[in-house]
Amino acid sequence: MTLRQNREQRERPVETAAGDSDAAPPAIAVEGLRKEFGSGADAVTAVDDVSFAVEAGTVVGLLGPNGAGKTTTIKSILGMVLPDAGSVRIHGVDVYESPRAAYARVDAMLEGARNDYWRLTVRENLRYFATIGGVDPDSIADRHDRLLEKLDLAEKADVPVRSLSRGMKQKVSLASVLASGADVVFLDEPTLGLDVESSLTLRRELRRIVAERNLTVVVSSHDMDVIEDICDRVVIMNEGRIVADDTVGNLLRGFDTRGYWITSPDIDGPVLAGVRDRFDVTGVERFGERTRVEVATDSDGFYELMASLRTRDVSLDAVDTVEPDLAEAFVELTGGGRR
Repeated sequence: MTLRQNREQRERPVETAAGDSDAAPPAIAVEGLRKEFGSGADAVTAVDDVSFAVEAGTVVGLLGPNGAGKTTTIKSILGMVLPDAGSVRIHGVDVYESPRAAYARVDAMLEGARNDYWRLTVRENLRYFATIGGVDPDSIADRHDRLLEKLDLAEKADVPVRSLSRGMKQKVSLASVLASGADVVFLDEPTLGLDVESSLTLRRELRRIVAERNLTVVVSSHDMDVIEDICDRVVIMNEGRIVADDTVGNLLRGFDTRGYWITSPDIDGPVLAGVRDRFDVTGVERFGERTRVEVATDSDGFYELMASLRTRDVSLDAVDTVEPDLAEAFVELTGGGRR
């Protein structure tokens, strides 16, 4: 199954009974969250009236440039920061009124934090975090073995974590979270330090676990490929507020085609100069006797480009559209990440 097919399958709406008053509450419900640091003229509003919900069994990406407020939002949800206003509920339980009950099945892997005990072995970490999550580690030993195998940690199972590389430690942190009994998980930069193969393995395993255990995951990452691959939905923040909340497919459909690649053996110097005079040429590549030119334009401009090339007797070998990706949508929605 391709990435696009995988995404489209995940984005199909789930039918629910209309008016079902017994429907379960969202796994995460954030309402009117606000947090200000400092006071007076030096006060900085990090989170400003943020509201969103995450249904059980879904993966949601929380994105934003540095300083957008996403870290403060996550820490407010986890009870690590006390907001000035707003509410957070985990499976219907208010985290500020009943924190023990709300966080009983919540786990997190946070960037910059030591998420494991480095003196313990890899397997001991998995067993320890399962235990404090209220799960008998012997009852899920098979789950641990599978995680160790899938994340290429099996050969290091009995090695102290402190002896591992940074990438291996990252995988142990993720395994410890996924091996626990939590059904709501927060992952901050989960693929940081991983090579391409390990990152792809992690994504596949995470999707499998989400489907198998009805796991709810909030992922924060600057790796747009990871977000696009594993997330059912994306929440984008900027300047403390939510500026977009939708599926990846819907976000991309909101942007026009960025341009076109034109490939032809007839594009010589004068033809290219003529195209540059009338259009925004953003790339030129040469393959033997053929030239490939990228032109940034909309559909109306495309027809003008074709007419211009026809008058110069240019025959085309290929025309390819340049579609916007999530990274481009992110930059446009956040104004280039400027705060």
